[in-house]
Amino acid sequence: MGIVTIKKNLEFRRVFASGRSRASRFLVLYHLRGEDTGRRFGFVVSRKVGHAVERNRLRRMLKEIVRLNEDAFRVGFDYVIVVRPAAHGEDYSRLEQSLLRLARDLG
Repeated sequence: MGIVTIKKNLEFRRVFASGRSRASRFLVLYHLRGEDTGRRFGFVVSRKVGHAVERNRLRRMLKEIVRLNEDAFRVGFDYVIVVRPAAHGEDYSRLEQSLLRLARDLG
């Protein structure tokens, strides 16, 4: 089974408004205690990052990082991952290191 994603604008805004965040050069990770017992993830990749092909590539890489490292994220929380323009052209391993470090820092 794949990861559960956040899709509604209201849910994204709730995490942005009330959640805690940590940032790196490539990513910003927000988290907020969710309403259920699972983990949910939202992905935000702005047009500032690049063309659609690049944005979708980054989104797919992040989803795969989350899928393979789901245990690094606490159960019962909603997470939103915002990609910064510096992530354009970065490889998988650097994004993985960055995201896992942010997840560890948030606790």
